[in-house]
Amino acid sequence: MKLVGISGAIIGTKTKIVVDKVLEEVKRNHPEVETELLDMKDYNVQFCDGRDPSAYTDDTRKVIDIVESADFLLIGTPIYQASMSGVLKNLFDLVPITAFQQKVVGFIATGGTYQHYLVVENQLKPIAGFFRSFVAPSYVYVHDDHFNDLKELRDPDVLERIEKLAHELVFMQTRLKSE
Repeated sequence: MKLVGISGAIIGTKTKIVVDKVLEEVKRNHPEVETELLDMKDYNVQFCDGRDPSAYTDDTRKVIDIVESADFLLIGTPIYQASMSGVLKNLFDLVPITAFQQKVVGFIATGGTYQHYLVVENQLKPIAGFFRSFVAPSYVYVHDDHFNDLKELRDPDVLERIEKLAHELVFMQTRLKSE
């Protein structure tokens, strides 16, 4: 059982920190789950131009393959201009629908205002519906104030939500795929 965590940012570190924290929580409580971080910052991905996903090469092909290899996914994005990152949108455009179809998906979002959590409800969840994914009921939104000066998460409520999301992802994956 493989969980891929996606950090959909090419600048900054906060989204990656939160995605990593959920992956660590999963690994701590469920060592049988293989985890992999897909940090979009580490790849030079082409813009989607409508080609069949199998026609892409190099880093773009690697990223598509990593997403397709997941049994379930954790998707993280910073919120820019009240929307997901362009990097994440491009990834959604690149991968075939089957990469997310019938897979459990959880969401992480980071942002500078407290209202940006609505992006998860109004954009990310509908996209997951289009892909026919099973969406974890909880998600984690982290505001800049939840980090200390060393970019560490210290807010107990956020840490509790991270733990809950990690549990839900594994619970849903285990139950839905045990049939």
